Amino acid sequence: LLGDFLTEFFKLCRRKESTDEILGRSAFEEEGKEVADITHALSKLTEPAPVPIHKLSVTNMVHSAKKKIRKHRGVDESPLNNEVLNTILLFLFPDAADKLADGFESRTSTSAGNNPPPENEDYNLFSQFKSAPSDSLTYKLALCLCMINFYHGGVKGVAHLWQEFVLEMRYRWENNYLIPGLANGPPDLRCCLLHQKLQMLNCCIERKKARDEGKRGSMSDCSPGGTSGDTGKGADHSGENPDKDKEVGKSWESWSDSEEEFFECLSDTEDLKGNGQENGKKGGAKEGNKEPVNLKPEGRLHPHGKLTLLHPGEPLYIPITQEPAPMTEDLLEEQSEVLAKLGTSAEGAHLRARMQSACLLSDMESFKAANPGCCLEDFVRWYSPRDYIEEEVVDEKGNVVIKGELSARMKIPSNMWVEAWETAKPVPARRQKRLFDDTREAEKVLHYLVVQKPADLARHLLPCIIHAAVLKVKEEEALEDISSVKKIIKQIISHSSKVLRFPNPEDKKLEEIIAQIMSVEAIIARARSLKAKFGVEKCENEEEKEDLQRFVNCLLEQPEVSVIGAGRGPAGSIIHKLFVNAQRVSAVPPLDEELRRSGSSEERRLNMGAVSDFPPPTGREVILRTTVPRPAPYSKPLPQRMYSVLTKEDFRLAGAFSADTTFF
Repeated sequence: LLGDFLTEFFKLCRRKESTDEILGRSAFEEEGKEVADITHALSKLTEPAPVPIHKLSVTNMVHSAKKKIRKHRGVDESPLNNEVLNTILLFLFPDAADKLADGFESRTSTSAGNNPPPENEDYNLFSQFKSAPSDSLTYKLALCLCMINFYHGGVKGVAHLWQEFVLEMRYRWENNYLIPGLANGPPDLRCCLLHQKLQMLNCCIERKKARDEGKRGSMSDCSPGGTSGDTGKGADHSGENPDKDKEVGKSWESWSDSEEEFFECLSDTEDLKGNGQENGKKGGAKEGNKEPVNLKPEGRLHPHGKLTLLHPGEPLYIPITQEPAPMTEDLLEEQSEVLAKLGTSAEGAHLRARMQSACLLSDMESFKAANPGCCLEDFVRWYSPRDYIEEEVVDEKGNVVIKGELSARMKIPSNMWVEAWETAKPVPARRQKRLFDDTREAEKVLHYLVVQKPADLARHLLPCIIHAAVLKVKEEEALEDISSVKKIIKQIISHSSKVLRFPNPEDKKLEEIIAQIMSVEAIIARARSLKAKFGVEKCENEEEKEDLQRFVNCLLEQPEVSVIGAGRGPAGSIIHKLFVNAQRVSAVPPLDEELRRSGSSEERRLNMGAVSDFPPPTGREVILRTTVPRPAPYSKPLPQRMYSVLTKEDFRLAGAFSADTTFF
């Protein structure tokens, strides 16, 4: 049965239809309250309603919402009925079952984070198969789609569930509800691309939720000119020195993917005015790479503890910085292609370095805001200690002092670090241009999910299905303890890790993996059948039980097996009984024929007794073996063999003779 699941799911990979072509009307088109009702189906449980509590169930909500969409699609045309769909949704999103007790908002802060994963070989198998962890949402989705494809409507059922899944993803994004079954943190590049996309969406929801909570917490302190609606760099008040901005600032700020970037105002109006004026006059206040010390420090995380600023001598503070933008493997590939197209020229290398230094510039601005009066050397000591070389020298008074300087690569003319430092303004992370635009990235992920065809979805999730199949056969093999199966499973894991590691594996190689899994399943089923027929578990005599177990294992692993004790041994007697039972079953005529037969019950009993214990032989085989010296009596004795078979249509005779050729 496991092989049937795999085979049918693999057939989805060859389908060409889109979801709209399979189901007709697109369910992703937003049309007022109709789509709102279906996307809010799971959340309506938390809304106050003047109806009895027993009617506030996922089944009722989804059913009532779907009534409005089914004017475009008949009730009978829906591939999945409400009961199946609701069961699957609750399996995928278990937090929906707790709505009546806890409320969605209080639960999502903890439901999305998983417990630390168990450190075992089976759990970490996903990294070899490039699938997803066995406790993740992606893994569960793959299992559900496989079951639906086999039992509930095939490709139509798969398309239907996928539509509902994407609608749920969009609803969670719009309402800041974290997705359960996904580990916290950036996308795991060891997993399949679909799992990475869901992790990216969860990162976007987490960032958006934290930002919205920060806005609500500081709404009363936010100035009108510094709200999140301010666009570009207007709040930096750098207009007092437009020439400087044009020459220096624009070269860095122009690398943003979007001009409509916002920062969140968490400081008061006086802070903005004070720091903004100083930022505008920064070009004339600096001594070399040193920042003015009369700025009010902002965005401090905590003191470093060991380092102090070189010139003011004050403690060095570690700044609050922006987290780097999470990336999925397709985004990394796109970025690599863009950087590769810049070429190897000096100008291309310069542009490439600037594009890769957005995070560096942001950290420099945060560092300047947290440490007024700092210089580039201070930043390097914290950010890249290896690029600040310290050595002991003797001063004029004969005292040993420690002096430091930047490394050779930091002193190269037109160094990126020096240029970025000169461009960076003392702006705390909360007022900087966002390195990661969660709104744009979330919309990109949702669009990616919407345009997936069932074939694309099957391709993404096939590694998860193979992963689940391997775990299942390993679990079944552990109960049977078959050494040959263990070897085959290791071969399957090795083969699968090589094939599934790369995108778009060949169909032929995938078919080979499925065939290997089916062969393992057949061996395990054969082992259980033999154990049941030979009564291994029911045998009370321990010695006979061991003999029967050994006999069954030999039947599974060897082409021919000797029956110890022949018909009188434990295995031989069971084989005899099996033949007797088979003969009796074959000798019993059909009921209609038996009723038509004449004769008493005594005659039928005599006829049954005349049946042989074994079926008539299809042929006779005779094997003669001996060991004799040939060609002379004093030659070395060697084995001789003669074989003969006699059937109704055939007679064969074959011999294998050996002779001592030492003296002949």
